[in-house]
Amino acid sequence: MKLHALPITGLLLVEPVVHRDPRGFFVETWHAERFAAAGIELAFAQDNHSRSVRDTLRGLHYQAFGPGLGPGQAKLVRVARGAIWDVAVDLRPDSPTFSRWHAQRLDAETHAQLFIPAGCAHGFCVLSADADVIYKVSTPYDPALERGLAWDDPELAIPWPVATPLLSARDRANPTLAEARSTAP
Repeated sequence: MKLHALPITGLLLVEPVVHRDPRGFFVETWHAERFAAAGIELAFAQDNHSRSVRDTLRGLHYQAFGPGLGPGQAKLVRVARGAIWDVAVDLRPDSPTFSRWHAQRLDAETHAQLFIPAGCAHGFCVLSADADVIYKVSTPYDPALERGLAWDDPELAIPWPVATPLLSARDRANPTLAEARSTAP
């Protein structure tokens, strides 16, 4: 596998080796020793799988983190079917890349994955007819720590590749980064 550092501290693009032949393909999506050798030493606690239709936008989601709250939630994201535009936003106040975002196309053809460190918000929109997104998380989901940011926050100015996204009621009501900072934790 090849790992590429991206413009947010700790954010990595993971390009696995894909073995193809006339029958199809084989790819390793997680190998603890290889990831540890690359600096990703996590015991993932939970796997999640979502299926969404074109123009669905999920996010921006994160687990609250900091003193008294916990470590946050790192993610390893991949697409098993279709294609998405995947976004990470750095929310770590002491990070040199605080409030910066990075977007990466992930699809079922390349099998590339995005490693998102704890302390980052995550969201994606579906580019294909539908998409199956599978991701590992470093800590179990905790509804008491569930947080979100407005997908269309003008401070972040993320140029989502969808004009009118399909959103959940929760994602329509998420606060801006400024509002989230003023009401933390």
